[in-house]
Amino acid sequence: QVQLVESGGGLVQPGGSLRLSCAASGRIYSLNAVGWYRQAPGKGRELVAEISSGGSTNYVDSVKGRFTISRDNTKNTVYLQMKSLKPEDTAVYYCTADVVLSYTYREAQYWGPGTQVTVSS
Repeated sequence: QVQLVESGGGLVQPGGSLRLSCAASGRIYSLNAVGWYRQAPGKGRELVAEISSGGSTNYVDSVKGRFTISRDNTKNTVYLQMKSLKPEDTAVYYCTADVVLSYTYREAQYWGPGTQVTVSS
C-alpha cells in the first residue's frame, strides 16, 4: 500500500506565505507526476500545480507567479510554496501522485487526505 500525507496548512493573513509538504510512503518504486489540487467550500476540486518526473511544471492561471511546486525524489516528497496568499486561496489542499508500485511496477494514482489552508485577517 501507499500513503500520502500532507502537512503545512493553517491560518495565514492575506499577503502571507505557507509551504505545504506531501510525503509518500509505502511500497513505492518511483513517483511519476505529482500535483496539488484544492477544493473551496461549495466548489469543485481544481488542479493548482503539477510537476512531472522530469521536473516540468504546470500551474493554474490564478496562482502563476505566486506558487511554486517542487519535488525531492530522494525523499518521495513534493512541496508547494505559496506566497502572496489571497482569501480566495482558502481551500482544502490535496496532494496526488502517480505511483509506480514496487511489487507490480504498475502505475496507480493516490491521494492524500488533505490539509486546510485559510487566508483571512
